[in-house]
Amino acid sequence: MVSLNLSSVTRWGLNLLALLAAVIALHLGHTIFIPTILALLLAAMLWPAVRWLHQKCRLSWTLSCLLMTGLLVTINLLLTGLFVLAVPKLLQDMPAPHDIDGQKKIYRQIRSRIQDVSPFPLDEEYFPADAEKSRIFQYVQETLRGPFIPNFLWNFTYYANLWLWQWVLIMFILLFLLLEGPMLSRRVVEIFGPSAEAQAQAVAALGDMANQVRTYLVWRTIINFAMALVVGMVYQWLGLKQPWTWAMLTAILCYVPYLGPIAAGILPVIDAFIFVSPLHALGILGFYIFLITLEGYVIVPLVMGRSMELNATTVMLACLFWELVWGLPGLFLAMPLMAAIKAVCNHIPDGKPWANLMSTRHVKVPEETRDPNLDKTQLLLREDLETLEAEAQPAPKS
Repeated sequence: MVSLNLSSVTRWGLNLLALLAAVIALHLGHTIFIPTILALLLAAMLWPAVRWLHQKCRLSWTLSCLLMTGLLVTINLLLTGLFVLAVPKLLQDMPAPHDIDGQKKIYRQIRSRIQDVSPFPLDEEYFPADAEKSRIFQYVQETLRGPFIPNFLWNFTYYANLWLWQWVLIMFILLFLLLEGPMLSRRVVEIFGPSAEAQAQAVAALGDMANQVRTYLVWRTIINFAMALVVGMVYQWLGLKQPWTWAMLTAILCYVPYLGPIAAGILPVIDAFIFVSPLHALGILGFYIFLITLEGYVIVPLVMGRSMELNATTVMLACLFWELVWGLPGLFLAMPLMAAIKAVCNHIPDGKPWANLMSTRHVKVPEETRDPNLDKTQLLLREDLETLEAEAQPAPKS
């Protein structure tokens, strides 16, 4: 055996190379990793329901797995069908490339709305009364007459077929994971060695990871579709052109933290501004901000508890990292993946500082473990240092 006496700089370099290699492997193997991780997340979410059917309803394990997988397939087909039906309606509401009168009518509506809310006169170069003289109107005409609509339909068909194939693959992996779940769980625990203590720690870590991921997915799904129902009814009542399309988009985009809800709220406001009135658009904006605030600061902490205590910095960095590695699917997987990583770090002695770094909970640092160089950092103010020192002092004995 060769003993290598490596310096700290060399070890840091090797760790960075290993991390870079892992990122490259994740990126190159996205066709394998993404369906597998999605299937694992869905299996963690459906596991209690399958076990309930098996134990309480006295169904065989195979039949229970088939029933839950079939239910998931049915829900997915229903949502996909609703989106597919929404596309022709979206295209129908858009003016045809050669419908000049329809395009001019929409231009006049937009110009009238902007003029009603603008405190300054409109620029005659971009928004003249005559649509033919508007640069923006000419650009839109060129876009509609070009390959925009055929390319959109082609890309939509391509991604729909890709999604269908990926979903079939995910469903097969999910079914096999559910069928062989008890056996696979035992085999995974055996990897950590024959020691009963090591296996017990592995079971605790896997159980905690599954519980946190399940809590996030189940409650996130319930909250998202409840929000979609509420906003759909409000959009329908206010007379938007595509109320339930925006509602379904809200349910899906809210899986992406921070950025998803913002993106989901833009299109309804534009719809109301153009086709209803600026006052309705302002009302929808205020209602949507109130709903998102209520969901983020009251409902989610209440129903999810401490299972998703990830600070905002961790969430944003996770979104950037997983989007870089896997693109759009990485944005949807960022939160459950970070919840799983945090759960595993909580059960590893050397990983607890990393779990604390990702958490929102305040962790007191014992006096004997504090770094004396902490006082020299420029990231903390004198008031912050005094607060840390006061919290590190032992409580007076009564």
